[in-house]
This record gives sequence, structure tokens and C-alpha cells, in this order.
Amino acid sequence: MMKRGTFILVAGFVLLWNSGFIGAEYGLPYTGPFTFLFWRYLALTVVIVSYLLVRNRFRWVGWKVAAPNMLIGVLAHGMWLICVLLALDNQVPVGIVALVVALQPLATGALSGFITGEQTNAYQWLGLVLGFLGVALTVGFRIDFGSYISIFGYLIPLGSVIGITVASLMQRRMGIKQGTNKLPVDLTLFYQSLATTLALVLPAIFMEDLSTRWEPEFIYTMVWLILAVSFGAYALMWQLIERLNATRVASLFYLGPPVTMFMAWLAFGDTIQVMDIVGLSVVFVGVFLSQIKKKVASE
Repeated sequence: MMKRGTFILVAGFVLLWNSGFIGAEYGLPYTGPFTFLFWRYLALTVVIVSYLLVRNRFRWVGWKVAAPNMLIGVLAHGMWLICVLLALDNQVPVGIVALVVALQPLATGALSGFITGEQTNAYQWLGLVLGFLGVALTVGFRIDFGSYISIFGYLIPLGSVIGITVASLMQRRMGIKQGTNKLPVDLTLFYQSLATTLALVLPAIFMEDLSTRWEPEFIYTMVWLILAVSFGAYALMWQLIERLNATRVASLFYLGPPVTMFMAWLAFGDTIQVMDIVGLSVVFVGVFLSQIKKKVASE
């Protein structure tokens, strides 16, 4: 069973991570997707550098260590989030985006054996499949299949799945190899945030002219996304990846659509339907099964 400390990390990660969808809904009307993300990660980089300088922990670790961590950052932060924002900006409902993103655990489970050497047991596969079915139940009854949304809008969240899956497997592989390219969480976030900022600066300038309406609601949203989501949720995710295998951490993404819908009810007054509760129940069963470790025969 999961230890109490790990359970607290899981709960904190799920709540903070999924609040990012709500933050995107609040912030996108004030700027474009690339600019939104550029400001967010520029500010995050400044916050982390300030913290590292105060703690006398800021240092250059060399390209051999920095490069893989920066690549993980571009994938787990930049690619993941810009695909979500582009989908939302193209009027794709949050539920559909969350459903597509929830394909990540299946991708991670299928690839983890090849990348990290960790095997996915029958309970975990059953849990992953149940989790997907629960997500489909929760979101499927909300989709208006009669409305037209561009094919691009539907497909772009797959980029998020690819980005976060590859990043999670890379991070887990680095964690398994004792000390290889491994950095403390604060330095890891710095290099990831810096790389994401650099990757976004050109599209933000040339595609959107950095156009932004600096109104109080936008500033409050950015503060939450920077401190609670970009800093807090990602720090918790990397700690979980070091404690659990990649498949078990990935299964937590199945909680995304139901949790996001509950947050949308609190923030925007969205109604919660009966099938939301049914789907959420199935998701919880799936996540529970995916956390079961198969006992070794010699035990």
C-alpha cells in the first residue's frame, strides 16, 4: 500500500496539476498561447534563480548534465502545455482536451518496459484500462458531437501526450541510474524552466508580438500558475517519479478530467452530471488497481 507521505504528495500533485486547466481558462482571453506560456516561464525562471542565489545553490552543471534536463523541460513543460493551450484556444472543450491527455498512462505503460526496464503487471494494465473507461464515461456524456471543431483542435493534445510521456520516461530512467545526470529538484526546475522560456521566446514574439492585456485577473492567474502549478506541481511530480515507477505516476493523470470538472463547478458554476460521478468512481478503482505491485514469487 502507499505510504502516508507518498499519499500526501499524490493528493497535492493531483489538485495543483489540474488547477492548471482552470488557470488556462482564466488567462487565455488576455493573451495568446505562446505569449501566455512565455511570460509564465520567464517569471518562473526569475523566481527560481532568485531562490537559488539566496540559498547559494546556483551553479552551472555542464552540458552533459544540463542538456538532458533541459530537453525534459521542453517536453514536459513546453510541449505539454502549449498543445493544451492551443487546443483550448481553438475552442476545444476542456473535457475533450483532458480526455486526450489521459491517454498518457496507456502510452507510458506500453513503453516503460522498453525504456526503463520496469514491467507493467496485469493489475496495472487492468487499472489503466478501467481508468481510461472512467475518463471516457465522465467526458463522453458532455461532448456535443453535433458541433464542428477543427481536426487540428482535436489532434493537437496528442502532442501533450507525447511530450509528457517521453519526459516522464526519461526522468525515471535517469532516476534509476544512480546519480546519472541527476540534480536536486530546485536546480532541475531551473534548467527545465530556462529551456522552456528559450523555446517559447521566438514564437511569442514573431507570432503574437507579445501582445498582453495586463489586467488584475490575468496577473492573479499568472501568480497561481507560476507558484502553485509550474513550481509546486512539477516539483511534486518529479518526487513521485523517484518514489514510484513511471506507470503508477502516469495513472494519476486519469484523475484529471473528473477533478478538473469539479474545479470548474467551483470556479465557474458548471453543473456536475450523474455520469460524472459514475466515471469518477470507475477512475478511482482503476487508479487503485494500477498502484498494486505484483509480489515476487520468491517472497
